[in-house]
Amino acid sequence: MNFSTIDILIFAAYGALILGVGLFVSREKKGKIKSAEDYFLAGKSLPWWAIGASLIAANISAEQFIGMSGSGFALGLAIASYEWMAAITLLIVGKYFLPIFISKGLYTIPEFVEKRFSKQLKTILAIFWIALYVFVNLSSVLYLGSLALETVLGIPMMYGVLGLALFAAAYSLYGGLSAVAWTDVIQVVFLVLGGLATTYLALNVVSDGQGVIAGFNHLVAAAPDSFHMILEKSNSEYKNLPGIWVLIGGLWVANIYYWGFNQYIIQRTLAAKSLREAQKGIAFAAFLKLIIPFIVVIPGIAAYVMVNDPEIMARLGEAAQVNIPGEGASDKAYPWLLHLLPSGFKGIAFAALAAAVVSSLASMLNSTSTIFTMDIYKAYMNKEATDSQLVRTGRITAAIALAIACVMAPLLGGIDQAFQFIQEYTGIVSPGILAVFMLGLFWKKTTNKAAILGALLSIPIAIGLKFVPNMPFMNQMGLTALGTMVVIIAVSQVTGKGKDDKKGIDLSGGIFKTSPGFNISAFAICIITAILYALFW
Repeated sequence: MNFSTIDILIFAAYGALILGVGLFVSREKKGKIKSAEDYFLAGKSLPWWAIGASLIAANISAEQFIGMSGSGFALGLAIASYEWMAAITLLIVGKYFLPIFISKGLYTIPEFVEKRFSKQLKTILAIFWIALYVFVNLSSVLYLGSLALETVLGIPMMYGVLGLALFAAAYSLYGGLSAVAWTDVIQVVFLVLGGLATTYLALNVVSDGQGVIAGFNHLVAAAPDSFHMILEKSNSEYKNLPGIWVLIGGLWVANIYYWGFNQYIIQRTLAAKSLREAQKGIAFAAFLKLIIPFIVVIPGIAAYVMVNDPEIMARLGEAAQVNIPGEGASDKAYPWLLHLLPSGFKGIAFAALAAAVVSSLASMLNSTSTIFTMDIYKAYMNKEATDSQLVRTGRITAAIALAIACVMAPLLGGIDQAFQFIQEYTGIVSPGILAVFMLGLFWKKTTNKAAILGALLSIPIAIGLKFVPNMPFMNQMGLTALGTMVVIIAVSQVTGKGKDDKKGIDLSGGIFKTSPGFNISAFAICIITAILYALFW
């Protein structure tokens, strides 16, 4: 793809702005040494709008722009359930999880496990999360971002991996969560504007210049099967999104685990000025989630319609004949669309893609270093560590994690629909963790022994269900979560003799009471989500 001068200037301005802001907020004030709270929790000073923007920037990455667009190409709007159901999940997290987490003054999610259960279980989960972030999350984000660079600009995979890694490291390793969160506010602006520009131009191309509405109507007419949120059993992608079970089954496991118990997501809410501020940020993020499918899924459907319409392909000319997406190569849909954008818009769209990748990398690095530093290093290696030692350890940990991910990323080549791949393999362990947390939060009788046994047995349960013929992985997740809960409840009754555990959470005193503003926002989000599902049932 040929970048014009204006494209280069736009992208260079984006890069300079992110690095400049990141380094500016990272600076140490004269006479003040950065504390662990400053580095890992931004000094607990984040306002609601920064929290909401940072949640979305941390969440929307190459997995969505590349992976979810690829799934839009392959199976249609049904993949948007991950986004629209996430909006409802965010409200649940804001109302029922955050009051408990914030009241306990947590740095990390594993720290909650220690307070509720034991140091032993905390360590098990901390090691798991570090491994997951490094070998799955960081690696996949680097791979998908580099795939886009390779497809769009012809940059070799390894150079793309190193470039993205160094860009994210340039400000996040030094500045910690403050640098990540404040640059995320800018990243979200680029992300949304660039995504909307790509959607607008894709729809305009489909309609031959007749505008967005005409383009959308053409998509619905040309690919009606791509606009069903609930897939029939006859659909070849039913194994990934099993019809009505998406709404009442395993997708809730994936969403609640991700938004409620995922360190690199929940960490920015722990850094809020107050609980009310965190809840307002959660509601803001939920509103933003409702529009995400229109900037990541619709372009994938538009690409599908384009490549299957000879008239449109002929109209597009030679520019459309390079790296055409298709069966087995659906993740090329979004990068392919970028080739078709006019000068100026290419720079904006590419900045949006870079923003998605870099913001997520920075968030994952910060959270990986937070878990290792607070839950492994401070707990086992240096219990009397000073703030300076903790911050230094966090930076070293992030650098090592990034180096490992750079080695792993190219090994993921050849995966089609990477978004689905990531969800499926994360789904082996997430149901067990969800079961441990849900019962630990809301059932006082849950014991430490039961939680450990449940977490360990959840993995063989999940693997065993994989051998059940024709069972969608989302159903496997739902059944694994239920099976793990049954194990934890049964063992708790035996080991706890039916009594409340001494570390059970006290849920009295109106702990879940929320402000009128949050309640009104929650009601509006639920209504909008219901309307969207009714329109595209």
